[in-house]
Amino acid sequence: MQCPYCAHADNKVIDTRESTDSIRRRRQCAKCHKRYTTYERIAQTSLMVIKQDNRREAFDRQKLMGGIVKACAKRPVSMQAIETLVDEIELELHVLARSEVDSQKIGQMVMERLRKLDDVAYVRFASVYRRFADLDSLAVEIQRLKDRKQREAEERLQVKMAL
Repeated sequence: MQCPYCAHADNKVIDTRESTDSIRRRRQCAKCHKRYTTYERIAQTSLMVIKQDNRREAFDRQKLMGGIVKACAKRPVSMQAIETLVDEIELELHVLARSEVDSQKIGQMVMERLRKLDDVAYVRFASVYRRFADLDSLAVEIQRLKDRKQREAEERLQVKMAL
């Protein structure tokens, strides 16, 4: 492991924290004494994504992250929230224990989580994912989102009233 600041190879681990899918290590360079963080992930079996035209390509975490970051651009969504969302999806995909997964399945997983995270990011992602043909299609999707939000608010209110 080389220091990202001075490229010196010697460092010491100051702190280690484990999560469900990775290990976070805080390191300090022995030469320049600057600190930096590394993440270690458990090597997973390769996962192939079946695209809509039946092509297959390797699952790319960065590609998934990029699409979500674009949908959340200029929205009050932290990078930590986006990384957590991507971590959840990646973990769920590996828990499925399949070597191949449809891109539609991944898209649905993203949309479910974005709907809970940010309405505008959800609509942005849905507009690309579902390839709306016209404004009416987009308007229908926005109305569905509004209706779903209203139902969820009413359900929460009923649960609160029951308590």
